[in-house]
Amino acid sequence: MELFWKYKTFSELTTEELYRILKLRVDVFVNEQQCFYPELDNKDDQCVHIWAEINNEIVVYARIVPPGLSYPEPAIGRVVTNPSFRGNNYGKALINKSLTCISEKYGSTAIQIGAQTYLKKFYESFGFEQVSDEYLDYGIPHIDMIKP
Repeated sequence: MELFWKYKTFSELTTEELYRILKLRVDVFVNEQQCFYPELDNKDDQCVHIWAEINNEIVVYARIVPPGLSYPEPAIGRVVTNPSFRGNNYGKALINKSLTCISEKYGSTAIQIGAQTYLKKFYESFGFEQVSDEYLDYGIPHIDMIKP
């Protein structure tokens, strides 16, 4: 199935798009992962939102966080795959699109992420390197990684 990609700033999002994005994030990060934390973190309005759809259903989503908001470098955050579409390599396509978006917006620059530890090898396949010890973020093991 072909993915239909969308890139929008917060102000460009329709209310329906915003609702569907937030619903997916809460369904996965809060409900599925049993991580009760403030999903709405006052950063979305400064980010570029990137996602892919099939038949108007969000398949994958991430946000591009500008430099200085979470880290000195631009970042990729809130990376999520809809549980109904897992196992199809759509997450890889999302990271590739996110890296392209950052390159187009910020030029050649380092990119930092806070990754769940179990995804270390996944992110290493894109050139990210671990730059921190493991830490708990709302009870979930994470590591900081940078793509130089």
